[in-house]
Amino acid sequence: MGSSVLTRRTMLKTAALATTTAFAAPFVRGAHAAGKLTVGFWDHWVPGATEVLQKLSREWADKEKVDLTFDAITSQGDKLALTITSEGQARAGHDILSFQPWYAAGQAEQLEPVDDFVNQQIAQFGEPAPGCEYLGKVGGHWVAVPTCYGSSALPPCARIDLFKQHVGLDVTKMYPPPGVERDQKLIDNWSWEIFLTAAEKCAKAGHPFGITMSTATDAVNTNDSVFRSYGARLVDVEGNVTVRNDATRQVLEYFKKLVQFLPDSVFAWDNASNNKWLVSGKGALIMNPPSAWAVAVRDAPQIGEQLWTFNSPKGPEGRYDSGTYSHWGIWKFAKNKSAARGLIAFLSTRENQEKLVTAGRGFDIPPFKTMMDFKVWEEEGPPKGTNYNFPPRGDVIVNVAGYPAPFKIGTQIYAQATVCKMIAMCTQQGKSIEAAMDFAEKEIEGFMRS
Repeated sequence: MGSSVLTRRTMLKTAALATTTAFAAPFVRGAHAAGKLTVGFWDHWVPGATEVLQKLSREWADKEKVDLTFDAITSQGDKLALTITSEGQARAGHDILSFQPWYAAGQAEQLEPVDDFVNQQIAQFGEPAPGCEYLGKVGGHWVAVPTCYGSSALPPCARIDLFKQHVGLDVTKMYPPPGVERDQKLIDNWSWEIFLTAAEKCAKAGHPFGITMSTATDAVNTNDSVFRSYGARLVDVEGNVTVRNDATRQVLEYFKKLVQFLPDSVFAWDNASNNKWLVSGKGALIMNPPSAWAVAVRDAPQIGEQLWTFNSPKGPEGRYDSGTYSHWGIWKFAKNKSAARGLIAFLSTRENQEKLVTAGRGFDIPPFKTMMDFKVWEEEGPPKGTNYNFPPRGDVIVNVAGYPAPFKIGTQIYAQATVCKMIAMCTQQGKSIEAAMDFAEKEIEGFMRS
């Protein structure tokens, strides 16, 4: 994202120091803190990662004599989103919930302000990523606590062997393991036009790229970042509709070319489909966190050892990796807010955040740059260093779908997959680019009236 909406950095740091005790103090058992605590955390894609979060939570609960109920809630079938919505409407449910992108902002009025938590994090770790702030801070107040757990990116993950054989590109030379200098010429040449050429070559060789084109969140995140790299934004920071311009026309023309080299089924894929495509051996590339690699290493090691993750191609306006930032929120109607704050404080330490990132085998990306030195990205394999280039470095900018629109509009652009609908209209429904832009303008105007 281009620039942070966070200003007056010195003032925030001063405020953060004043709240250090509130954030860092251990949870104390007492009349107001005793009893039960119910938490609903996202069920991680990487096998075993959820169990580590549960273990840490139970360690804390046992020490503090809290009766903990731990629920792992999958995001498949939008179960986590439905849980958030239903609990917000009923004003009853878990004390703590995981909030994936947009959902914390969407429930802002129902969530406990956590400025003291986040200001303390800023004092300790520095300012969070702008995209994290965009999704977790509403009306000048943090409504949920940023966490590595579930925060991730969707850059390319490609088959080393297939790229060498069919594309003539060694991705491990372009984005090498730690200790090896990057080939800057290859990086500078790594554009969406080169990506298109590679997609065509792999498709003709029988190994098409698996780029999700449905309305699933993976598709929204990936395709919105391509739009961003071409300078196409649907709504600006002031809330003005900015759909109809040459940048939008250019990126839609690009997708009309790209989809010719993708499997026909991509317009019906869910968030697991591209993972399965890669692990099956059919695909040469997907846009995904390292969860697909982790499953391949377990279930298809001959494929897993050929996978390499690296940064996205660049467009006319820059190189953007799609990013998703998750938060932990406490409902205003939570029955045990004191224990909820204690558990989040415990899980938010650098030590425990690193344990969670390590458990996810590098899937998760901390919202703080000072945590980008976790060893997991250097050490994971096979092949060793496969995830080293997963965190955004160098000229990469992290894009959050819907940015920079005001969140009440941006959340609808994200939830309704407006970008993906435009692509489908131009590539599958026989509609013109002008018709797709007309549709998007009307849909967004509807968001503004609701």
